[in-house]
This record gives sequence, structure tokens and C-alpha cells, in this order.
Amino acid sequence: MSRRPSRPVRLAATALTAGALLATAACTDDDGGTTAAQAVAQPTGTVSASPSPGALTASGAKAALLTEGDLEGDWNKVSDPGSWRDSLLVGKVDVADFLTADANAQDCQRLMDGLYGDDLLGKPSGASALAGFSMGDSRLLEQVAAYDRSSLDDSLKWLASLPQKCDQFTATDSAGGKRTVQVTEASLPKSGDARQGLHVVVQGTSNGTPATLTLDVAAVRVGTDAVLVTGGGLDGGQTDSVTAGARTGTDRLKTVLSGKTPSSEPGGVN
Repeated sequence: MSRRPSRPVRLAATALTAGALLATAACTDDDGGTTAAQAVAQPTGTVSASPSPGALTASGAKAALLTEGDLEGDWNKVSDPGSWRDSLLVGKVDVADFLTADANAQDCQRLMDGLYGDDLLGKPSGASALAGFSMGDSRLLEQVAAYDRSSLDDSLKWLASLPQKCDQFTATDSAGGKRTVQVTEASLPKSGDARQGLHVVVQGTSNGTPATLTLDVAAVRVGTDAVLVTGGGLDGGQTDSVTAGARTGTDRLKTVLSGKTPSSEPGGVN
């Protein structure tokens, strides 16, 4: 995968790389996910009746991060996930694709910039921690962070609107190269107080060779905190790993917020 290691980074949980979630229950389909049409109206998810969690601390955010044991497959933890960047995500969205819908073009540009800069949910307002894992040419990035509640809700609502606003568009890099981007909704298991998933495919060239970058994104809110997992690469998406990572990461965050310590073993509490 093409990278820009010279530019230090950011995120969490993912690469190809940005809400106001209404506190209402989203309609679900038979397999527990929401349809794309429903997601436009409101982000996937429901309001939890669980008691208000405690404040997330820096040590708590770090403890809530996924471990290698939480992920199936041959994922290996890396020491520098903040340095990951993929040049296929760099480009200016072609406004002409949207006719008179300039606002939609701006939303799609924000999506591209957010995937590249690992800040799809905006800047955390409090504690934040990041973990990254690699497997072949695929990468998985997780961020656990505290946010301003209204800003977090706005970000989730924005993510839910993207499959309609940015279903397919073109971006142009500084050399004039074209990238075709497709955005669809991804269903997530019921966890946390609200959630939203995306599947993003970017087709272009890397080092003069045709390349396709596929990213899966999962964002889950727990009170005023959130888990954001992004995974994929030139080998294809990582839907299963991202979905499982978001579910397990949410459980670990809840454990931390309840005053306990997540176990080093999957599914346990110390």
C-alpha cells in the first residue's frame, strides 16, 4: 500500500479515512442491521438504557484498546500506527460530479480528508488512544476517545448521510490522476448506544500501477466516548475483522467505564 510515512499522524482504528446521532431507535432489518435509506434519516443504532458511564481517562482509553488476542487471523500489533497514510486518499473531489449539489461535494471531500487524516469523528475533546495492526498488505486501526456529545452526534449523523451523498464520485490528485470512489453503508451488530458503518472503495493508480484501496469503517458511541475502527488495504476489505473489532472494542470500553480492567484474554475481565 502506498504511504506517506514522512507525515506523522493521527487517528484510530483504520486507513481509508470523519456526527449528530439522534437519540432514537433505528429500524433494523432481519439480520440486525439498518438499511441505507434508514441510515440517511438517522445513524444506525439505538439509545442504551444503561447507566451513565464514568469519565474516560488517558489510562482508561489505552486499556480499552484492542489486543492481538481480540482479533481473529494473523494480525500483528505495530508500534507506529500514527504514521500510516495512503496517497490514494489524497485528491480534490470533482464538484462537476454533483451538478448543483456543492454541499455534497464538500461532504465527500471531508470523507477523503478524514480517512487520510484519521479524524472521521472530529477532534477528541478529552482522552484518546490509538492502536494499529497489520496482516500482509492490510491494516487495521482503532481509536478510543472522548468527544463533545453534540459534536459526536453530528459526526455520526454525517457518516450516515454519506452513502446517499457520496455513493460514487471522482477525485483528482495533484498530477491529474483520477480516482473513482464508491461509498456504501455497512451493517454493524448492536453494540454501544449508537453506531454507523461504511464501506469505501477507491480505484486509481499507485506508482503507475492500477490499484484498488478498500476500507471498512465502524464507529460506535458509548455515552460521550467512541470507538472507531478502520481496516482494509490493497488486498481488499476487512469487513469481518472491523465488525468484530468494533464489537469487542465497545465491550472493552464499557468495562473500563464501569471501573473495571479488561482482561488480556478475549472476553474476560481482570
